[in-house]
Amino acid sequence: MKYLFFLLFSFPIIINAQELNCTVRINVENLETFYRDFLDDFANSVEDYMNKTKFYVGEWEGERIECSMDIFFTSASNEVNYAAQVVVTSQREIYNSINYTRMLTVSDNSWTFSYKEGQSFYQYETSFDQLTSFLDFYAYVIIGFDLDSYAELGGSPYFSKALNIVNFAVTGGASNSWLSTTGTYSRRKLVQELLDEKYRPFREGFYDYFYGIDVYSQNKKVAQREIVKFVDKVAAIKDKIDIRSMLLKTFFDVKYGEIIEKLKGYQDKREVLLKLMKIDPAHAAKYDEAI
Repeated sequence: MKYLFFLLFSFPIIINAQELNCTVRINVENLETFYRDFLDDFANSVEDYMNKTKFYVGEWEGERIECSMDIFFTSASNEVNYAAQVVVTSQREIYNSINYTRMLTVSDNSWTFSYKEGQSFYQYETSFDQLTSFLDFYAYVIIGFDLDSYAELGGSPYFSKALNIVNFAVTGGASNSWLSTTGTYSRRKLVQELLDEKYRPFREGFYDYFYGIDVYSQNKKVAQREIVKFVDKVAAIKDKIDIRSMLLKTFFDVKYGEIIEKLKGYQDKREVLLKLMKIDPAHAAKYDEAI
């Protein structure tokens, strides 16, 4: 019930608005000059698709989610076949503030697709398309993370939609980038973990964490208590989950600095930061410095 007030009163209701406000940028420096001209309108086409397609079931209430896609083309062939690396980010407003908190930053290094200059983009809900299914996947992940921050497990329907796309990719002969669960990043592993019962305490704690972020400027003690509650929930499952967890890596890569900042002045900060060093060893040096 913590977010009932926020959900009812904090955001204006915008009827029939789409869900995303996505900025798309492309970089074609690694392509031969011949191929660059075919991509003149690609960024605009992707941006229009992300911002005009309806991904949310029902009427979206509130501001659009601020997000971006930076697409770095790495190769091209036959005037229509491309490979790219993509950095996907999203953020949302902090309650009663002009400031934002980062929700997601993902570096996806292996997107392959076909694109013909000027082609139309279509959403395929029951089949796989190497171009728009990739965009749909990240739209659902962005929306899911946003909803999880306002309601406990609120993003589950959209993480399920993202997993459906992965499953369509498996049966649709997609590239290995859709099938892999290893490496520094895996689309498949990320959504599987988001829906895995083993990670449920993390998802529940995710909601606590963002409640803490939202009330921090009004009540620092309550906010820190909620953030610590999140840390405790993750610490409790650390030995039961994959030490290479994609979900935890994705979260802490974005949030470790914010956590350190928000815990300043907390009476048991050292104890909490020691827990974080075990939960998130990739940033242990930063936690140790904060101690």
